[in-house]
Amino acid sequence: MSDGSAQVPAAPIQRVAEPGLVGSTGRRLRNGVIGLGILFALWWLGGYLIYLNPKTTHFASFGPVPTFKAFPEMLSDGLIQSAVLASGYRLGVGLLIAVLIGVPLGIMMGRSKWFRELSNSPFQVIRMVSPLSWMPLAVLVFYTWNQSIIFLIAIASVWPVAYATAAGLAKVDPAWFKVARNLGAKPVQLLTRIIIPAIAFDIFTGIRLALGIAWVVLVPAEFLGVTSGLGYAIEDAREALAYDHLTAIVLVIGIIGWSLDSICVFFIKRFSWHHSG
Repeated sequence: MSDGSAQVPAAPIQRVAEPGLVGSTGRRLRNGVIGLGILFALWWLGGYLIYLNPKTTHFASFGPVPTFKAFPEMLSDGLIQSAVLASGYRLGVGLLIAVLIGVPLGIMMGRSKWFRELSNSPFQVIRMVSPLSWMPLAVLVFYTWNQSIIFLIAIASVWPVAYATAAGLAKVDPAWFKVARNLGAKPVQLLTRIIIPAIAFDIFTGIRLALGIAWVVLVPAEFLGVTSGLGYAIEDAREALAYDHLTAIVLVIGIIGWSLDSICVFFIKRFSWHHSG
């Protein structure tokens, strides 16, 4: 029975962005722009001081203005594109090999106590050897410089992936495996339904660390033997005394490295079960 009071229709629900989240994003963006501005200001100041000194004035093309002026010429000649493609191929293949080897190794170290104890000492010895120290051996074993560089990237990158995977697996509750086995799960199902989803965050974190190491190893490895890639482009610019081209390539290396790292951060947040929905 109606009491005679008028009923007011409910207002439609509107989703409002959280002010804290918007403010945090804006603050990070603002601080990032300011940080880059400070970096380029210091770069310009350093180039200007080099220009003022008569002893170093011929190195003034290291400054930001000559560097940015060199980009159109290098892009039109295809120097940057060809160097990025060559280095990108070596980096991609080397990282792929490191992931294909590192993830199974990490799972074995995390699941098998005897394998972890047996492999710890030799793995630590190999891991602590500088990747570039393998260069003479790589040149003897592999037929081409491309294969040698890919080997150096792989052997430098495999350890962060392997140890991050093992550390992630060590944090998984053993009860998960007991329950899965009691329910009749097969080893493949344990791997695909429990292990990989549970340690995805750690795998992607290890890949991010491996990427940073591989990117650092790639450029000096390309100083020797090859006639393509970012490292070769730096060496070629140095020999030609084209310092504006040299700093342009260095800037490209920094931008690409930062971009690749940002992509890894995105995948860590997007495809791991640790990220908030």
